[in-house]
Amino acid sequence: MTTERTPLTRSELADLLADAAQSVSGILTAEYPTAANRSYLHPVLGALSAGPRVVCELNDRLEGFVADEPRPTTPAGLFTLASHAAALGWLTESLAELTTSVDQICTGAGIPTEPQAPGVAVPDGAERDGKCDFAFSAPELAAIRTAAEAAGLAPGDYVEVLSESLLAASRITDACMEVSSGLLEDAAYVRGAATDHVWIGDGPDTPPTLVRSLLARMETAG
Repeated sequence: MTTERTPLTRSELADLLADAAQSVSGILTAEYPTAANRSYLHPVLGALSAGPRVVCELNDRLEGFVADEPRPTTPAGLFTLASHAAALGWLTESLAELTTSVDQICTGAGIPTEPQAPGVAVPDGAERDGKCDFAFSAPELAAIRTAAEAAGLAPGDYVEVLSESLLAASRITDACMEVSSGLLEDAAYVRGAATDHVWIGDGPDTPPTLVRSLLARMETAG
């Protein structure tokens, strides 16, 4: 005999979203050991290593949520489902973009370059190439040259791939912060609703925060 489960309470639904938010934010603090010859990848390796695990975790939670009996049918349950699904989709897309960026960085780092002649002075303390234009102090220049030598790159090329790595890290950080904060906002909304009748209107403020954000991004991209 099968015993039918009772629907999750608003508090339990909110906990699902809050737990997902905590998992996503954990990507930002993940660390991964970086070899000296790949030091330019240090800004992205933590997220690159932890991200897929979090995606799998969120996917498993979502599958478990919709597989449970009874399936979510209340407004609060459907709101939670929409928020969680939007978070999973957003995070998956962001990690795919990160992976593409890392592939491009690795490809760029592997292109043979003409090494800069030792002892050649760079005007105004700057390492320059065709794409980057940075000014560094003497200690920074020494550190760059040391790191570039370990990576087998010219200093200017090292600065370029490192800057691309930092940019990719900034993008995944922004995405994780927005997804995490959106989940927390939705969790607070579900937990604090006076009744189970959440997300019942047609106005712009009724769908989950992450759904609204995704729609706004799609409109911007279009």
